[in-house]
Amino acid sequence: MDLDPALLARLQFAFTISFHIIFPSFTIGLSAFIATLLVRWRITGREHLHRLARFWTRIFAVSFAMGVVSGIVLSYEIGTNWSRFSAVTGNVLGPLLGYEVLTAFFLEATFLGIMLFGWRRVPPNLHVFSAIAVAVGTAISTFWILAANSWMQTPVGHEMRDGIAFPLDWWAIVFNPSFPYRIAHMLTASYLTTAFVVLAVGARYLLAGRHIEEGRTMLRMAVGLSAVLAPLQFLIGDLHGLNTLAHQPIKVAAMEGHWDGTKPGDFHIFAWPDEKTETNRFALSVPRGSSLILTHKIDGLFPGLKSVPPSERPPVPNVFFAFRIMIGVGFAMIGAALFGAFLLWRGKLFETRWYLRIVSFGWWTGFVAILAGWIVTEQGWQPWLVHGILRTADALSPVPAASLATTLALFVLVYGIVFAAGIYYINRLINHGPTGAAAEPPTMGAPARPFSAAHDAGREAV
Repeated sequence: MDLDPALLARLQFAFTISFHIIFPSFTIGLSAFIATLLVRWRITGREHLHRLARFWTRIFAVSFAMGVVSGIVLSYEIGTNWSRFSAVTGNVLGPLLGYEVLTAFFLEATFLGIMLFGWRRVPPNLHVFSAIAVAVGTAISTFWILAANSWMQTPVGHEMRDGIAFPLDWWAIVFNPSFPYRIAHMLTASYLTTAFVVLAVGARYLLAGRHIEEGRTMLRMAVGLSAVLAPLQFLIGDLHGLNTLAHQPIKVAAMEGHWDGTKPGDFHIFAWPDEKTETNRFALSVPRGSSLILTHKIDGLFPGLKSVPPSERPPVPNVFFAFRIMIGVGFAMIGAALFGAFLLWRGKLFETRWYLRIVSFGWWTGFVAILAGWIVTEQGWQPWLVHGILRTADALSPVPAASLATTLALFVLVYGIVFAAGIYYINRLINHGPTGAAAEPPTMGAPARPFSAAHDAGREAV
């Protein structure tokens, strides 16, 4: 059996980055939530806000450490498996990633230790400031990573010399045509992901009759934030889709399962795209729905998959189904957020147990939506690795397929163990609850060792 090195290299990177993105997307929102709790505590003096902040900081420490450890592997994979990619784009992407280290990692590394260990050891205002600095650092990190990824999707501000990209206009490179939409979409997704995790934990406590005051605060804050951000994300996603249509129309065609660009596009609620026959099987569709959404005209036209050869198309079923998963989960989140806001307005949020039961199991929704969105983004522009500049197949290093298969298997094994251990420990922290944190002495008692391990992992990575 002959193994395809290109397929194995892509599977390896897809697996590791899909695992990694779970944790930054959570810690971006969680750091902002912790900072908000501490600011509210300093303003109001309400001690349960301080307990909540300490409780979620522990979970942040575990998630941050897992994100750092899983992210280190990505840089090695780029060097070992995608050396041509580094050679072609290094003049542009290298400085962007360097700016992330200088502006985000150094900021996080400076204040992370104070945030994790400064409880009752440093002045309260300094500790609150450290939490704010970490939250700002995670947002800055997102800024530079999305700038780099967006440039790969819509590259501008450079010139090509002998197949190598050289920067000409850094302002154009950073604020490339897709960047504003991607950064808004990703940050909103991260904050929504955290909101639904907080919502689930708060509902879990109220259903169990434990940590009532903390649970109500979590529900109020999570519902309030998600009721604003979930509908806003729908609008941002629509603008993002229109921007993608302008710059990557074939990706949109794959998302919509739209084959023939000479006809208006139907919106397929469900279908099975058949790449061999270039048709959709078992289609349940809204006639001309895609044309109305994308062109704002009932008979509007946009490019179809047949407008390019099969070799220029992405894997249509993957993009098509991932897009529908993202949209379906997104609408479920909007519904849960708005209904929760209605219950809060009516003063019945904390007593509506059937709603609490549903949202207590909804902690996963944001993560699934993010993973589905990344599948759409990254697979939807194939066969390109840098759109119009470098194809994926041309970016490979000459690594034997057997080596790629072996390391992929090891990654699956090791990451599976790390993920299981991390989730197990986070669940233990949730079971313990915020009240235990309030009862601990200033040294933080027994959990100090896991905090130290998380901090050491983050420090050595930086």
